[in-house]
Amino acid sequence: MPVVFTAPDHNRVVITAANQIAEAEGIYVGMAAADAKAISTGLQVLDAIPGKEFKLLRQLGLWCIRYTPIVVIDGADGLILDVTGCSHLWGGERGYFKEMVNKLRTSGYDARAAIADTVGAAWAVARFGRVTPIIAAGAQVSALAALPPVALRIDTEVTERLQKLGFRTIGSVMNLPIRALRKRFGDGLVMRLSQALGSAEEPLVPLMPPVPYAERLPCMEPINTAVGIGIAIEQLLKMLCLRLQAEGKGVRKAILKCHRIDGKVVQAAISTNRGSHSVSHLLQLFQLQIDRIEPALGIELFLLEVPKVEDMAIKQEKLWAADPGLKDGALAELLDKLAGKLGAERIRRYLPAEHYWPERSVQLASSLEDAPQTAWRVDRPRPIRLLTRPEPVEVMALLPDYPPKIFVHQGVRHSIVKADGPERIEREWWIDEGEHRDYYAVEDDKGQRYWLFRLGHYDAAPQWYLHGYFA
Repeated sequence: MPVVFTAPDHNRVVITAANQIAEAEGIYVGMAAADAKAISTGLQVLDAIPGKEFKLLRQLGLWCIRYTPIVVIDGADGLILDVTGCSHLWGGERGYFKEMVNKLRTSGYDARAAIADTVGAAWAVARFGRVTPIIAAGAQVSALAALPPVALRIDTEVTERLQKLGFRTIGSVMNLPIRALRKRFGDGLVMRLSQALGSAEEPLVPLMPPVPYAERLPCMEPINTAVGIGIAIEQLLKMLCLRLQAEGKGVRKAILKCHRIDGKVVQAAISTNRGSHSVSHLLQLFQLQIDRIEPALGIELFLLEVPKVEDMAIKQEKLWAADPGLKDGALAELLDKLAGKLGAERIRRYLPAEHYWPERSVQLASSLEDAPQTAWRVDRPRPIRLLTRPEPVEVMALLPDYPPKIFVHQGVRHSIVKADGPERIEREWWIDEGEHRDYYAVEDDKGQRYWLFRLGHYDAAPQWYLHGYFA
């Protein structure tokens, strides 16, 4: 059926887009909606939503990434794809062309395309060409010669001036000297003509900047089994790790994007505590995520991206065994496996920090490579488990400045048989204000040891808190 989109323009409603059936009945963009309804009795009129076409075009561009990593949005109705080195995966340019255009047409889109050495030549042939859409290498001059000047993507004013002077084709414009063209029509025409012919570069800004380290694996038949997905991941990792190993890099974060035949993209991600280019180790991490990948009717393209890498030192062979500590690769691989099963947020490594206040004297490390800037304090007793926030307790002491004899925490009464302290820790006045703390290491009648403190002086109705547990 004929379908159009309309939008208000000053005091009337005009057509902003029309499908082929509507155009065949004489409806065109810019026509008043009332006139269009008079021409076609079965016309379907829809309101144009601002920005909707750009969102749709962007989604189509993201969908086209399965055919090439470099996709550029061109105006309101076009996409530019840099297909260099991609067409052989579909049996050549003709198979590549038919696959992409047929997919779009079967999805309900009116798609036209062309393949050429230059963006300008492909743009012109896709919109104005009437012969072959695949231009042979170096044949853009003959392909453009018979097309109108508007196919050069020039301003309307320049196009009208060319028509008034009798230049009906690009071939007639090519025969003029560059100096004469620049003098009469400006730099825009010369630049577009040079870009279309290949004598000037045309920079492209991709829809999504290509990841420096990425590998893609198209499938001849859709894959919908866990075994097939695992084989595809292994192939991608082999290609990627070979390159990373040659450049002395290691994976810190990798993302697997699976493009399904229904147009949707599902993905899985892994991260490591230390850079790794071990295929077996990275494959084990991905195998923990395979169950979360829903292939639906099948996956036709696998894309493995590594947005985060780090330099890796060359592994030195040793003549004797030693304890590598945190530098042991087996430890990093074990942590990666635990993170894949339990979640990376469950694994933490702490480093000492230069603070008097106990809860500020530790900080989270971002990786195994982080080195402490100061040493752990060992001259005073410190609990094996420190509470994030001290919890209030009720305390009874023989004298106000004596260690507690009994304390109650969360309704449980603890009788203290041994106590050591006090250890006074002053508040960091340059950070906040408040009272000092007097800490006691105490042991109850069940042999459990606690770290208690009194906030402020004993003669001012002090508050007592539990701050940690000893082993």
